[in-house]
Amino acid sequence: MNPTITIYSPFTSNRLVYILDWIFKTRLGVFYTLTHNIIDINAGTFCIAYGSCIEGTISIPSSGLLQQASIQQHEIKIGEWKDSTTLYAIEDTNYTIPFDIFSAIFFLISRYEEYYHFTADKHGRYPATDSILYKNKVLDRPIIDEWIHQLRIAIMQKGVVVAVPQFSFLPTYDIDIAWSYKHKGLKRSIGGFLKDILRGRIGSAVNRLTSMSGIDKDPYYSFESIAALHKKHNYTPIYFVLAALQTGEYDKNISPLNPAMKQLIQQFSHEGILGVHPSYNMNTNPQLLNVEKSILEKIGGITITQSRQHYIRLWFPNTYRQLIAGGINDDYSMSYGTHLGFRAGTGSTFRWYDLEKEETTNLYVHPFCFMDSTAHYELNLTAEEAFKKLEKMSAILKNTNSRLVSVFHNFSLGTDIEWKGWTEAYAVFLKRMAKQN
Repeated sequence: MNPTITIYSPFTSNRLVYILDWIFKTRLGVFYTLTHNIIDINAGTFCIAYGSCIEGTISIPSSGLLQQASIQQHEIKIGEWKDSTTLYAIEDTNYTIPFDIFSAIFFLISRYEEYYHFTADKHGRYPATDSILYKNKVLDRPIIDEWIHQLRIAIMQKGVVVAVPQFSFLPTYDIDIAWSYKHKGLKRSIGGFLKDILRGRIGSAVNRLTSMSGIDKDPYYSFESIAALHKKHNYTPIYFVLAALQTGEYDKNISPLNPAMKQLIQQFSHEGILGVHPSYNMNTNPQLLNVEKSILEKIGGITITQSRQHYIRLWFPNTYRQLIAGGINDDYSMSYGTHLGFRAGTGSTFRWYDLEKEETTNLYVHPFCFMDSTAHYELNLTAEEAFKKLEKMSAILKNTNSRLVSVFHNFSLGTDIEWKGWTEAYAVFLKRMAKQN
């Protein structure tokens, strides 16, 4: 039977209940009783006091954020606790924990700061450089997981038995372009060949011809080797497939109606979990999600409830409301397309809180911290440098009993010379994760 603790707070709110449920029920596996009456705190009974310094309790200050029911841009005092950077810090040394840990976690996982006015990047996205974690140089650390790890220790020191969850790892893949040269149709293939010639890319033109003729394997086609790694290490991956019916500047996929692509989609459905990778303009044309999701469901013979935004075009609150309306239960878009790290400060799953409606939704958010294209294209990292960063983040997640979700593309794990060294490094990484998972 799970232990029960008492939490005293002079107020209640949707925000407070949301964050207490996630911290105690989900992350710590502890039942709690919320009371507003100070006389409910009995001598000898373990209690957490929120907003008050009460002798014998773990006392936590309240900044007032969880009492509000509006979105207001405000200053946040930065501090430090147990070698971790903190938000909503205080100078009062009477509190057990020197910052409002509940408000700090709520601010980050609700993505409160993304409701402020900001200047979007060229893809309409919230810039990572505007975030409080980036500005305080902790974007690459899951600081929420670090805080909860220390809170777990503090509770256990009070004699309460708290379950320690196991670290887990989930490999995921975005299938934007399944083949580099093959199955693109005569018009696109001829156009690509002529562009290679006109731009002096003779090697690419030759590779295109040998791949299309079957002499050589397409450099992006890495699915057989990926499947073999999954089978060897007992992984069940998620494949997010871009199923746009019309190609464009940012949607360069193979048509899902192409027989070879249909076969590949069915293969994904059998080997792992099939998810939708909505096309670039989904945010402004919600019907695209329904159309593309239906196509994948028909081909895969399943109901799809998983998604990740193409180009990580995640807009609050519109994107998540559209996903919910489209039958999506689990989204894997919580990170940045331009930077590695933890957009919401955690590697662990949480339910999305709709700030404008002040309500907890049934959409589960699964953060990721590493994407190959971000490391390669945005940060210009070599395979060795990229996997060192991935290993560093993985170590922190493991030490804090959290979760690692990685994002790779088939083209980074094939034979394209641009991605030299990535295939081998990934195989080593999966083997190491299998030992820790």
